[in-house]
Amino acid sequence: MIETRRLRELLPLALSETNLPLPGKGSGKVRDWYDLPDGRRLLVTTDRLSAFDRILARVPYKGQVLNQLTNWWFERTKGIIPSHLIAEPDPNASVVEVVEPFLVEVIVRGYITGVTTTALWYRYALGEREIYGYRFPEGLRKNSPLPQPIITPTTKGIAGAHDERLTCAEVVEKGLLDAATWEQVQAAALAIFRLGQEVAAQAGLILVDTKYEFGRDADGRVLLIDEVHTPDSSRFWKADTYESRLAAGEEPENFDKEFVRLAYAEKGYRGDGEIPSMPDELWVAASQRYIAIYEMLTGETFAAGEYPVEPRLLTNLRAAGLLSA
Repeated sequence: MIETRRLRELLPLALSETNLPLPGKGSGKVRDWYDLPDGRRLLVTTDRLSAFDRILARVPYKGQVLNQLTNWWFERTKGIIPSHLIAEPDPNASVVEVVEPFLVEVIVRGYITGVTTTALWYRYALGEREIYGYRFPEGLRKNSPLPQPIITPTTKGIAGAHDERLTCAEVVEKGLLDAATWEQVQAAALAIFRLGQEVAAQAGLILVDTKYEFGRDADGRVLLIDEVHTPDSSRFWKADTYESRLAAGEEPENFDKEFVRLAYAEKGYRGDGEIPSMPDELWVAASQRYIAIYEMLTGETFAAGEYPVEPRLLTNLRAAGLLSA
């Protein structure tokens, strides 16, 4: 594990953005991307950390963890469905196929939990029993497992629009996907989730719920894209304390980036107004959490990339022939 002192020293060097000599730059909450020839795209995962739809901080090694953990999962899920990944020229970067992303985010849930307005437990606690097209019985307890994982799709918010809850039937009814493609996506999502739960269990974690994204390439193939089973896209709980905390009526012990959201919520911040300042210790702890999850899930030692990132990135991209020397 990287020393706390070293992580604190790296806080001002964490990667906030890239400005590479490549065309077609775009940026999302966490990733920058650039156009490459032959229907390819370069994705660079920065160290930006977002919550409440705001960029809150930069966390050392977060980008490397997201990039390499996702690619680790892409390798293990390719027997279920291929991904858009072509190569990993740098710990923070991936070369991928350009695809047309589907306008549906595929949320898979294994437990009834959550406090956001789209969460199962939130709707259930309001008295709803028909949620996302599923019928739920009376008497369910918060944070308990569902009989089997379910898919609760949402629209993919465009240009700041909020995601809209959908039933599985509405994905086809609203013309977001044709029936055959949606069946393929659902089957892949449930299979990937089952694999994720198995791997998480071996690591002492519970994969509670997660988000997948899919798209179609120029040849018409459906591909898995974006990220898979990361601390950003997934909710994890610690398995060893789950049963005792559930029996005591306590919240499970989260092991993702939820503790960052909770730290802000304790200061009364939920995405509106000025972002409060936070101590460096929070971001050091976040870096340690991301690295720990990588090592627990993969069973591999995290090989920390050199900082600052951009000079290393430029060197590796030139070596891969993606930039001129």
